[in-house]
Amino acid sequence: MSYFLGIDGGGTKTTSAVGDETRVLATATAGPSNIVRVGEEQTRESLRTAVLQACAAAGITTQEVARTCVGGAGAARPELAEVVRSSLAEILSTPVDVFGDMHIALEAAFDTGPGVVVNAGTGSFAYGRNQSGQTLRAGGWGFAIGDEGSAHWIGRQAVSTVLRESERREDASQFVETGLVQGLYKAWGVCSILDLARAANSVPPPDFAALFPAVARSNDEAARDVLREAGSELAQVASVVIQRLFAKEETIVPVAMTGGVFRHAEIVRQVFYNELRKADPRIQVNPSVLDPVEGALRIARRAGA
Repeated sequence: MSYFLGIDGGGTKTTSAVGDETRVLATATAGPSNIVRVGEEQTRESLRTAVLQACAAAGITTQEVARTCVGGAGAARPELAEVVRSSLAEILSTPVDVFGDMHIALEAAFDTGPGVVVNAGTGSFAYGRNQSGQTLRAGGWGFAIGDEGSAHWIGRQAVSTVLRESERREDASQFVETGLVQGLYKAWGVCSILDLARAANSVPPPDFAALFPAVARSNDEAARDVLREAGSELAQVASVVIQRLFAKEETIVPVAMTGGVFRHAEIVRQVFYNELRKADPRIQVNPSVLDPVEGALRIARRAGA
């Protein structure tokens, strides 16, 4: 029996899946491994931890892995791909293929077929392939200038919203007592509006994505507005790919979702679905939130066959 390994390296977590020819045997999750955001040392540690834990859970050694596929943000760049390979070389003796996160997400959603996958995790992007095999990306320009609808974007929008709202309130103490503000304070370990503003403007930039859970859990209307806007932004990014890749197609355009924002924020999913369907009746959105690591494992199986 042959064993294969798929890895999805993200800005918040790294997921590893071990499988045989047909089944997923075990998965494991470690820290972030986006090299651009966390550096080589953290990337190396997260990748190795995820692999070792997944193999242990599957009851195999790393030397039994026949083929590995890693997908990650920016990882397809040659210099970054080499860091990934060298990080795993000490524990994996067989070939390691490295792709961008868009590639494994599209594979997880549609195998080798047509469709558009929209990812909303720490960052965001839309990536599609049509019947002719043409591919196109929209979004994914990075947290400083883009990644609309992502966890980072949602956290930043939430901070901006509460800071602006605090200026409009005569009684600031009543405003501070709202669930959203308290959630943001707790996530960053601050205790005032001024401290929140200072943290948001610190150098290096803070982890805005760490604020997403607080926004998703909050029942405040301000939080809900931010999540609705995120769903709308993601629909717009998807629409760019759909209009350019499928303008002449008369068949159904399948769309899939990946990433923690979609998984943990129902409002984002609802707005995303409603706006896409309103814009183009050909669009058929898969209601399930897919896991890109499944695409990485599928690619590893195919390469090792």
